[in-house]
Amino acid sequence: MEIEITRLFDLLDHLVVNHPKDDILAGKVNGEWVRYSSHDYYKYAHFMAYGLMELGIQPGDRVITISNNCPEWNFMDMALALMGAIHVPVYPTLATENYVHIFRHSEARLILVSSKVLLNRIKPALQQLETKPDIYTLAAIEGERRTLEILKLGIASREKHLAELEQRKEQTKPDDWLTLIYTSGTTGDPKGVMLSHRNICSNFLAHAKVNPMTPDYNVLSFLPLNHVFERSMNYHFQYLGCSIYYAESMGTLQRDMADIGCGGFCAVPRVLEMFYDKLYAAGKDFPAIKKAIYFRAFKHGMRFDNGIIKKVSIWYQIMQWFYDKMVYRHWRDKFGGKRMIIISGGSSIPERLVRLFSAAGMNIYEGYGLSETSPVIAVNDPVDGLVRFGTVGPSLSGTEMKFAEDGEILTRGPHVMMGYYKDPEYTKQVIDEDGWFHTGDIGKLIAGRYLKITDRKKDIFKLSAGKYVAPQVIENKLRESEYIDQVMVIGEHQKIAAAIISPNFNTLHYWALKHHLHYRDNMQLIALPEVNKKMQEVIDVYNKEFAPHEQIKKFRLVSEEWTTANGLLSPTLKVRRNLLQNKYKDLVIDIFGKQDDSKSGLFSSFRSIELPSIKLPFRDNS
Repeated sequence: MEIEITRLFDLLDHLVVNHPKDDILAGKVNGEWVRYSSHDYYKYAHFMAYGLMELGIQPGDRVITISNNCPEWNFMDMALALMGAIHVPVYPTLATENYVHIFRHSEARLILVSSKVLLNRIKPALQQLETKPDIYTLAAIEGERRTLEILKLGIASREKHLAELEQRKEQTKPDDWLTLIYTSGTTGDPKGVMLSHRNICSNFLAHAKVNPMTPDYNVLSFLPLNHVFERSMNYHFQYLGCSIYYAESMGTLQRDMADIGCGGFCAVPRVLEMFYDKLYAAGKDFPAIKKAIYFRAFKHGMRFDNGIIKKVSIWYQIMQWFYDKMVYRHWRDKFGGKRMIIISGGSSIPERLVRLFSAAGMNIYEGYGLSETSPVIAVNDPVDGLVRFGTVGPSLSGTEMKFAEDGEILTRGPHVMMGYYKDPEYTKQVIDEDGWFHTGDIGKLIAGRYLKITDRKKDIFKLSAGKYVAPQVIENKLRESEYIDQVMVIGEHQKIAAAIISPNFNTLHYWALKHHLHYRDNMQLIALPEVNKKMQEVIDVYNKEFAPHEQIKKFRLVSEEWTTANGLLSPTLKVRRNLLQNKYKDLVIDIFGKQDDSKSGLFSSFRSIELPSIKLPFRDNS
């Protein structure tokens, strides 16, 4: 039965009618999977809505959730949509000053926190607030009220609020405000993106149509649900009727995938790079012949062609069969034994990884979008065979896309946000009079259809000779090397382009071992002449693909990894250029020499319902 989904909570009716399965959602409790049916989902969402109404939460009130991924997140998310409150999902890893800004700016009445660890993390921010919101926790924490109390309130007050809730649902329109999402950003305070039911629903319905998954798929969710990418895909999987299992932790991904017979997941490039590193390291201690076959499978995979763009030879097909039998199928066994569909987003992924994992039957489909566009603008489409490696695919059905004169990507359609909360002036800067949203990203079409992102508009800089350099193009290419983990290209108002490189130390340690190099730590390792010579050889290979003014003439290696934990990567794993340039300013001076920053501008660019036998989902998990 077809149910029109124009408001988020319509998804609940769709699930109960079309996908009445026993494990639509599942999470780990004390190491065991606890599964919830489509009917459970419908039921608990409504009970939570009644409970929130009993607490006095009104339509339009902002409610913050700070939580790890779990089924209960969905119950609260849908409850807020049902009753007309605004869901404000917030990262569990922000700095105190960002929490203070979001708590004040959103004027939230209620904050729901999943664990004691997260509660302690936000307490310093709460202490700085003049008006403090009510706090409820999923876990049992002494002295704190629990979300279980809200559920019990809802069960007890169901008859009292049933008619009013149905009225609120009836009155909710597709263009009504649904959620407030604070962008992580790489500079300044997070901005609040207002998204409507239409924004979210039109988008996830469109990108679900290009996914060949069926209701028998089990998917694993581990990217933060507060991020619009994972959140939208969460609705996408529910619409398709896939069972969503929420990972126990980032450290249990492989075990959880094997446990559920995983058929797919969403990822950011950094996660896939971590998988690559583990697979690569696994072959280092193999006997000689087995090792040779293993690493030749890597080389073959990085040249993998899916046969969509051009026909592959018989010999190529034979070798693909051979490496699949000898190597790739064993990789799949580690992750659940099935061929997978992996959706990658958040930042650019090296093409070599897309080819390698796709060769192994762990097919990666890259897409592109922003919080402001709900989020997807373009994505590779395996259903219609519109897949091209090295691109983010064709524009999504229902979205318009064009390019400004300078190559900036513009988009228009039902996916474009309502605006920035409390910031109409900045909203006008990014959405023009004709409704086109200016993404700030530079791109181009490949073969007249497939979008390729080349850079961030604000990151492009000019050399002293007047030539422009798009650093992300160069960085993405260099990151294709197995020796480079992260890189930042610099050189504004300088004669040459240079790079600060954080090596892939797993690969570098293996290489150093083979060459009998001796070192005490990573600091000593990167100072070795042999290591710098090797890195120069790597750069020389890629420099051939760049114009003369884009080539990396100088570089410096650093011993630190760039991560979200140390703040050098944003929560979406983008390089924070201004923080990096400040951290490595001595290296920059070492590369270019000392000069007057005010003249050179060197640093300026871094800039569902029966009441009996209720299974209570809210449990102790502190």
